[in-house]
Amino acid sequence: MIPTGEGPLWLSAIRDAFSRRVVAWKTSARADADLVLASLEYALASREVTPGELIHHADHGCQYTSVKLTTRLVRAGIQASMGSVGDSYDNALAENLGMLIKTECIRGRVFATRAEANLALFEYIDGFYNPRRIQKRLGYLSPIEYEEKHYANQATTEQVNLKPRQPTLTS
Repeated sequence: MIPTGEGPLWLSAIRDAFSRRVVAWKTSARADADLVLASLEYALASREVTPGELIHHADHGCQYTSVKLTTRLVRAGIQASMGSVGDSYDNALAENLGMLIKTECIRGRVFATRAEANLALFEYIDGFYNPRRIQKRLGYLSPIEYEEKHYANQATTEQVNLKPRQPTLTS
């Protein structure tokens, strides 16, 4: 939740567990299933999805356990995964992204409007985190650089008929 002068702004972000890229994100004045569905639809539109190859990791919030979301995941062939209640380690990637956004984008800032906070999120996620924020786990590459390297290697791998590893989505 991001506080603004207009009230809270809620963020739903979907992160690729393989490259750690934020593949989709949406915001809303309400933390509900519609917000999560909007970010899921954005993620599905931005990636080639093969049914049965993706796992959607989430916590036990009502927006993630909703009939709307679970029905959509089933229709897309995405397996839902929820860890044990109260265990942040089960959804570590989402917890990590939330911490990064809070410490690197939001902390110490006051947003008069939700639009102002949205702009800050856009500048952080699409302008810094995905293209430029290097990560040790990615060999000191940014998520976009890591994906580009992976797909270049995948093209080489496909030439010798080996099946490459498929990315997964988390939120």
